[in-house]
Amino acid sequence: MSLIKNLSSQLQARLVRYGELQPCTNAFIDARSPGSDKKENFTIIGPGVAENPHQHVHIRELHGFNIGGARQPPGCTNSLHSHDSEEVFIIHQGTWRFFWGEHGDAGEVVLKPGDTISIPIHIFRGFENVGHDVGFMFAVLGGDDPGRVHWAPHVIEKARGFGLILLDDGSLVDTTVGEVVPANATAVEPSSRADLAYIREPRVEEMIANVVRHETLAADAAKVNRSALGQSLSGLVTDSVIDSAIIGPTKIADKLLRAPILKPHGFSLRHLRLKAGAQTTMHVLECAEVLMVHGGRIIWRNNLQENVELAAGDTFTVPTGMARQIEAISDAEIFIVLGGDAPQPMHMMLSREA
Repeated sequence: MSLIKNLSSQLQARLVRYGELQPCTNAFIDARSPGSDKKENFTIIGPGVAENPHQHVHIRELHGFNIGGARQPPGCTNSLHSHDSEEVFIIHQGTWRFFWGEHGDAGEVVLKPGDTISIPIHIFRGFENVGHDVGFMFAVLGGDDPGRVHWAPHVIEKARGFGLILLDDGSLVDTTVGEVVPANATAVEPSSRADLAYIREPRVEEMIANVVRHETLAADAAKVNRSALGQSLSGLVTDSVIDSAIIGPTKIADKLLRAPILKPHGFSLRHLRLKAGAQTTMHVLECAEVLMVHGGRIIWRNNLQENVELAAGDTFTVPTGMARQIEAISDAEIFIVLGGDAPQPMHMMLSREA
């Protein structure tokens, strides 16, 4: 049973349990195409890039980034597409193969739970669950409006005849449930060669440089000089709490916590590992902060004695400027998305302030 003590309606609305995620099974034009017809898509924070106007958005508040999710059974593929904003995947469950290029043959990399990959803009990318169990991963897109999906031409062609029609305005019409194409609307056609001129195919080395493996996180963070705690972005590093940088920030005071991926994304990504019983200092951040629990159980609390227990797969967004603290019930891991490329260092609360 989850612990929710005196949690205000404001904070309750900022909590999304993994078991309460509402999927959409026809979010994109390829959702009925053979091989891609068993995937579930989620919009957790912000509308994302879903083409179905009826997809449920769990939290609509603007954060400066969008967070979604994908859940797929073994063998299910998400078709090749491109974005106008950076896209970061965080593997929560399963083994996933990412591939790129117009026909998916320019390169590939396999990721496992806890791994992350940042895929640059204007690259056709796809992904497939190559494990033996149902897989789930979080996806973070930069910006409040990450733009529209640009599909590889063969994806549009393959989707024909399966009931989903994508219109020029970016909306999807599902004819299998009785929807009709509005008068004067135009369906999207496969892109011409000229339209694809801006799409590029990176070398394998470039894409691998955008992968951060789970097993490297604690090892890298353990090298942090404890004397630099006052300079760190998080200020949370102890023997029981290890803070690892993954993406950004681009301008930092904590040079010893420098992330392996520094290219601007519009957000920063960190990983927090806590031993059972460990807790952070009560602190304040003046930027958007979203917690995605990767493993274990934690209690999040503020200085108003509001508490909520979070478990693996849960998402929680903290109000900007609110004092907060994390305590680990068991050994736990959390991925944390922070708004902006250079979020301000946190302010540690003194006991009289808390």
